[in-house]
Amino acid sequence: PTYGPEPTALPEADPGSLGGVVADTVLEGAQYATTTLRAVSVRGDSARYRGEPRRDALLVTRFGEGTDGLLLAVLGGFDHAGPAAGEVATAAAEACRQLAGAVGRSRQGLAADLRDGARDRLRYGLQRLALSAVAPLRALVPEPAPDGDDAEPSPASLHCLLVSLDPAAGYRAAFGVGPGGLFLLRSGHWIDAYAARLLHQPDGQPPVPETPAPGPRPFRFRMVPATPGDILLLCTPGLSRPVTDEPAVAHFLASHWAHPHPPGTVDFLRQVQVRAKGYTEDRTAAAIWTE
Repeated sequence: PTYGPEPTALPEADPGSLGGVVADTVLEGAQYATTTLRAVSVRGDSARYRGEPRRDALLVTRFGEGTDGLLLAVLGGFDHAGPAAGEVATAAAEACRQLAGAVGRSRQGLAADLRDGARDRLRYGLQRLALSAVAPLRALVPEPAPDGDDAEPSPASLHCLLVSLDPAAGYRAAFGVGPGGLFLLRSGHWIDAYAARLLHQPDGQPPVPETPAPGPRPFRFRMVPATPGDILLLCTPGLSRPVTDEPAVAHFLASHWAHPHPPGTVDFLRQVQVRAKGYTEDRTAAAIWTE
């Protein structure tokens, strides 16, 4: 890799708005019954070198308790350079707060839908919440007219991992808009859960990348069975790209995570930071272990 493995330059701060300072790294963890959560958002190598703030945002929280409780991790960011990093960081954090707040206000209905496996009701309700919450990020770059010849997918990214605290709930839900990845590690093999396909072929070659449709990235939604031994990973493009494109990165994570017990939070941070030349963006990820 071009850059060093440790932070170098700090972002410049304004003495009058220190509340907007963004930490280099955010690390979270939780455990409820047979479910273990690990989550991290870490500034990328290029941002560390240039003294820019982390553009990704992470919010992990819980609403309610017992069988009506919900655990969620919200990941937000911007896929490429454009607006100032500080603007992106502020908008990403606001988008995460808006989505988490909307989920919290709908907690009872969402918890019941997860428990019942009500796929269509969940998809409809969560799509409405996600498209509304991503507005602060999408506002940073005006989207082209629908009939524009050079229309490109929106770079705004907002995804959420939603877990019921009810041991009887048989599913977890992941949803969001924009670039990012949802992966399932099962029996040592990575599956692209959003696309429902094996991530790396037996010969070690990555799959042929899909050509994105023009216009804003569509809403994506997946219900995943809470199967013991499975690991579910939701991440921003800074991690989803090397996992998809570099078999060595996918193998490294699988070899460290496919153990009887989940890693500690510090180990999870170290593993998510696995280095690969050319992948220098922020990395934000939330992973669920089911025992």
